Amino acid sequence: MKSIRQGDDGLAHIINLSFDFYDIPSGEFRHPSPPPPPPGSEEEERWVWAQIKAEARRDAEAEPALASYLYSTILSHSSLERSLSFHLGNKLCSSTLLSTLLYDLFLNIFSTDATLRSATVADLRAARFRDPACVSFSHCLLNYKGFLACQAHRVAHKLWTQSRRPLALALQSRISDVFSVDIHPAAKIGKGILFDHATGVVVGETAVIGNNVSILHHVTLGGTGKSGGDRHPKIGDGVLIGAGATILGNIKIGDGAKIGAGSVVLKDVPPRTTAVGNPARLVGGKEQPRKHEEVPGESMDHTSFISQWSDYII
Repeated sequence: MKSIRQGDDGLAHIINLSFDFYDIPSGEFRHPSPPPPPPGSEEEERWVWAQIKAEARRDAEAEPALASYLYSTILSHSSLERSLSFHLGNKLCSSTLLSTLLYDLFLNIFSTDATLRSATVADLRAARFRDPACVSFSHCLLNYKGFLACQAHRVAHKLWTQSRRPLALALQSRISDVFSVDIHPAAKIGKGILFDHATGVVVGETAVIGNNVSILHHVTLGGTGKSGGDRHPKIGDGVLIGAGATILGNIKIGDGAKIGAGSVVLKDVPPRTTAVGNPARLVGGKEQPRKHEEVPGESMDHTSFISQWSDYII
């Protein structure tokens, strides 16, 4: 056992932290033995939470200035849903929307819906293993606003389906204010989602996003005007959407498709193809578009299509 003395509001607190849970040297990132359980299993949630707590203990030992913060957000909690609910409540609260109210709201929904907890774990894995800048699960949980915005949206969507729409819309507004991510609470989002950087992402009311999708910053999944009804894009599984892309209308982006950065997409994109440009065109041509074998939403390969699309050289 080690004790860290940490000042908080002028008061000295002794935080007793056990750092021998896993013997991980400071600065080294690795998975404890045994290896992680299969994705989607009940054991996976416990394994990820154990990882997060071990990482928080290590970070508190390496950086005492963060010990009080890590204790209050992670180490004092008995489960991932409690830690996440506490963190989201503090992030999204305002002078009139209290953190205690939000904590109770988030915890009640996460605790009673196993599918939401499974999606949270899948999203954590997506960030940890797709983004080379994500150094740990705890880093994602605490600092990745795309991850946090997505988890808060999941709660807002649950409220929307329960006909608690004023509260769902209020939560959407706070998510937009705090994280600069604007997702309508009616939008349906799968699991294994990576909102990378996330700033400026807009997802409309009738949009649908499949599983294992990666979306970069300043992406818009929007409508085409004032008409109501089903008017937003449907994104298949394993899709990668590059930074600044705009996809408009009730169109289908097929499973495993890739949308190049800055593209404007107004028509369906077939599965396993790449669309790029403004307006977007299929790499290889409309009649025989070039198809890829990998899943771009997981491989994060943004640029392999360049040689087939253009011979432009700087």
